[in-house]
Parts: sequence; C-alpha cells; structure tokens
Amino acid sequence: MQFPNPSGQFPKISSKALIFDTAIIIGDVTIEGDVFVGPNAVIRADEPGSSIVIRSGCNIQDNVIIHSLYNSQVEIGNNTSLAHGCIVHGPCEIGENCFVGFGALTFDCSLGKDTLVLHKAVVRGVEILPHKMVPDGGVINDQRVANALEDITTDLAEFKESVVRANLELVEGYKRLQLENQDLPLRILQENKTEKTDCFENTE
Repeated sequence: MQFPNPSGQFPKISSKALIFDTAIIIGDVTIEGDVFVGPNAVIRADEPGSSIVIRSGCNIQDNVIIHSLYNSQVEIGNNTSLAHGCIVHGPCEIGENCFVGFGALTFDCSLGKDTLVLHKAVVRGVEILPHKMVPDGGVINDQRVANALEDITTDLAEFKESVVRANLELVEGYKRLQLENQDLPLRILQENKTEKTDCFENTE
C-alpha cells in the first residue's frame, strides 16, 4: 500500500521493483529497479523534509522498518540487504553491498560499502569504514570502537552476496507470476483454489 505524506509527496517506485501488497510505503520515498520489498515492511518518509532512497538490487525483507526524521535522509546503496525485522532510522547512510541482520538497529550513522551488521546489533552515531563487520549483539556507539572493528570474513562476504542473489531471483520469479496472472495481485497464493474438507466436523 502506498500513501502520500502530509506534504502531498507520493512514493516514486520503479516498475521493475517487486513490492508485496502488505508493505506500507509513505511519502518521499524513491525505490529503484530490481528491489524486493517483503511482507509487512514499513518505509515511511512523512516528517517535513525527510526522504528515503533505496537503490537498485536491494532487498527489504519482512517487517523491516525504515523511517527518516525531520529534515533527514535515509539512503541505501545498491545491492544491500535489510534482513527480517531490522530498523533503519534516518539520518542514516548505508553503502552498497551491505547487510543489516535480523533485528538490528542503525540510527544516525554511516555504513561504508561491504559492511556487515550482524543480528541484534546496534549502530548509532558513528561512521563504519568499508569492509567491516559488527558482531552479533554488538553495540557500536563510540567512534573508537567503530574504528577497531574487524574486517568482514570471506565466508560472511559470500553469505552476504548469496542473500542478494536469492532476492534478485525472487524479484524475477514473482514478476513472472504477475505476468502469467495479470489479474491477480501478489496475494495470488491466498487465492488459489483449494479443496475444502470437513475433517473437523462432528461425524456422530
């Protein structure tokens, strides 16, 4: 579902993006091509002067929240993954090829390209250099701690890339479903004809 913000700004969404019906997108939001926005994601740029830009190839998974404060911006670089239930709050800049894990929080910060923020971590008020890794549950709110982060490992870099590939395949697959069933929305699976059974009825 898409709505204007109180200033009358509507989302601008590429026809090549894949947006689930239950996602909510409000206001000055730009979404480029090959972006996957999953069920129940909320992307909201409704405060005065706020904006959100999601570059091509990103995936915004189920229950992700992206919001931007008054006169601030969220920008998410190409081929970045925001995993289930994470929160990205502006002002925030996330570089290309990044990964923000399940339930993680980023706010008032900058992530360099190829950064990996693992699950339940908090990143606030710092700049993370490129190719760094925030560990599971880490709290990074001091620039000295941010500067001392370790480089991303080879296996996690490969994992991060695999998430992007999988979600690009989902965009292609769901788009194909839409073309084959042009009269049906993405809730097509809920509309499938299924055989009703009476197995729970009293048979006495």
